[in-house]
Amino acid sequence: MNSKQLTCGFPRVQSVFGDCLEHAAKLLNDSGVNAYIDGAQSICRMGRGEEPVLAFLEEMPTAAALLGEEIIPEAVEFTRMLARSPNSRAMAPFLESMASASRALESRELFTEYLNLVNQIMLRTTPKVHGIDAMYASACLPEFLKSAPYLFGRLSLGGIRNWAEYGIKGYAADPDRQRDYFLMQSADSLAVLQRERHGTLFSDNEKKLDRYLRGLWEMEAAFVPYSLAFDILRKPVPYFDNLGIHLPDVYEDLPGVRGIDRYRALLAHLCAHLRWSEPVMADNLSPFQRIAVEVFEDSRVEYLAMQEYPGLAKLWRKLHPAPQEGACPEGWSGIRHRLFMLSRALLDPAHPYSNPAILRHAEVFRETMRRGPSSTEEMVDMGVRFIAQTRERADLSAKVYFEGTEVDYRDDNRLMWRFFEEGDEEESDRKPRRSQEKAEMERLPPRLYPEWDYSAGHYRPDWVSVYEHLHPKGDPVHIDRLLSKHALLARRLRKVIDMLKPQNRVRIRYQEEGSDLDLDVAIRSLIDFRGGAQPDMRINMSHRHDGRSIAVSLLLDLSASLADVPEGCAQSKLEISQEAVSLLAWAVEKIGDPLAIGGFHSDTRHEVRYLHFKGYGEHWGDEVKGRLAAMEAGCSTRMGAAMRHAGHYLAHQNSDKKLLLVLTDGEPSDVDVQDSRLLTEDARIAVRELDTKGIYTYCISLDRQADEYVSDIFGNRHTVIDNVASLPDRLPALFMALTK
Repeated sequence: MNSKQLTCGFPRVQSVFGDCLEHAAKLLNDSGVNAYIDGAQSICRMGRGEEPVLAFLEEMPTAAALLGEEIIPEAVEFTRMLARSPNSRAMAPFLESMASASRALESRELFTEYLNLVNQIMLRTTPKVHGIDAMYASACLPEFLKSAPYLFGRLSLGGIRNWAEYGIKGYAADPDRQRDYFLMQSADSLAVLQRERHGTLFSDNEKKLDRYLRGLWEMEAAFVPYSLAFDILRKPVPYFDNLGIHLPDVYEDLPGVRGIDRYRALLAHLCAHLRWSEPVMADNLSPFQRIAVEVFEDSRVEYLAMQEYPGLAKLWRKLHPAPQEGACPEGWSGIRHRLFMLSRALLDPAHPYSNPAILRHAEVFRETMRRGPSSTEEMVDMGVRFIAQTRERADLSAKVYFEGTEVDYRDDNRLMWRFFEEGDEEESDRKPRRSQEKAEMERLPPRLYPEWDYSAGHYRPDWVSVYEHLHPKGDPVHIDRLLSKHALLARRLRKVIDMLKPQNRVRIRYQEEGSDLDLDVAIRSLIDFRGGAQPDMRINMSHRHDGRSIAVSLLLDLSASLADVPEGCAQSKLEISQEAVSLLAWAVEKIGDPLAIGGFHSDTRHEVRYLHFKGYGEHWGDEVKGRLAAMEAGCSTRMGAAMRHAGHYLAHQNSDKKLLLVLTDGEPSDVDVQDSRLLTEDARIAVRELDTKGIYTYCISLDRQADEYVSDIFGNRHTVIDNVASLPDRLPALFMALTK
């Protein structure tokens, strides 16, 4: 752990700094961690409040791990520029967009383009007085930055630029409508979003492409997307270097070819080069000879790949252009035109060409491939001979015919060339970098969850930070004393438990295959066989347990109100909850169902604490009792994020049924939320999300006013306990009723 500390006077920053620093140390090297701490220190000294510092601490490790640690000072400098301008209000939204932008862009170059886009929006939406920039804030820069995470999930960077351009130009004279546009609260905004939402985004399909790379080609490589919208003149093409595979951030569907298949065609071609191409010296070859060698080598590796995966032939033929013979105008250089007619002829035996040179070289190529193992050196010889035998005077013309000669799924072939002098070309590693395995961590890093914004009608991506810890231990004797009060209740529960316990094994007879021989059936079959009758071959048997398959997660609301003493009670709700939870844990242990117990409280969206009392694999004993004995109440109730986190672990349990029990004493709320409906709506959406994962959510509320909101969240799956003192009796009974 880095010993460098953050000197920042904000208490909330100090309370989460240790967890954020530990997370950063897992992702960054020592110099990166130092830059991270220095960056947080710089933002704190800008004097713009705690929100920008918290956003930087939470978002920057992920962004720096994906894009490189060099972006830390770049992001800090951009934030400083915002702080010195009238747009300091945009600092926190900008930093909050960092993780979403880095996951969607995955490229340092695209991130720089994103900063340029943000700067342009700031400049072009700043109010002007008599044509001069006034010292006013941008009318909608913070609104754009708040919408950016949502946009990155649906558009390429080029699409976001076009969407922003429409909002800037279309509402230049109406700041209020422009603000609604950038908040995506106008019909035009959604219509333009839908218009720009075309093609196949790389960010949506990265996992599929990674599995394709691993499964078919047994390779691993980082992906580095680039945008075709920001470099129109150069028109970048795919390539491979020591950073990974550089490929477009979006591919349009073509007739008969989906965008995802275009990505697969690209990866297949590049992997074929990685597997079969050998670097050759380029210095002694002319540019014409080099392009000819590249065409032959591209065709060779594709031929070898098609022998292994025949389906690639159909895909590549759909994407490879078919130059029209005789289309090159007189006086133009036709070298590219001839070469890509040859390329089409090598890929497609049913080509329409009649040029004798193309037919002759295509036949030589196929004969070479049929003979057996081929090499890149042989393709060099073929390329040199083709140029020598087909050269024309017009090939030296400055006017080069390009129509039908661009094969966009092929890379730039830098893999196959070596140079005598260093620096002529970027030298590429031939093997992709292997991803480094992360060291196992004792404490987990902050986990980011989305939150539903009902007013905007969409999620706020990576909005809530959940920090999880193992709850510190107290004295387990305290729990034993609480349980001793309920000895009679425990005896009653034991009778119900005996009925719910999984019963002994049940035999399944008459099986052709099984774990044991069924002697009765085997003897009868032997008698039938000796008597000349057809014997029954189902002479085996197997067994199954006639029992339960239920996993349970109990989620406790540990907000400050839990420390209150209800009217007419001698104990606080905290102590009563300790008794009820302890009885339930004891009962579930007797039944044998896997049970996890967790608690949560929150202090704004930047700090939701999730505390583990009992894991699914732990038994009810002094360790768990000690944690429950130390249970404390404090802060607020951001319920949606806590339910998503508990559901994340519950979804991985191998059980037929999954039950999430939420024990709470109040409505979802937090100190940074003014709209009381916001967190209620988010919790409702969280319940719906868990339903889609097969998790049944049920709420036990200790709030007498819960009828006003609990049904909005949980529907009819809730129980309101008005008499809090009865909770130790009611909670185990409810569990039995739900799981019988």
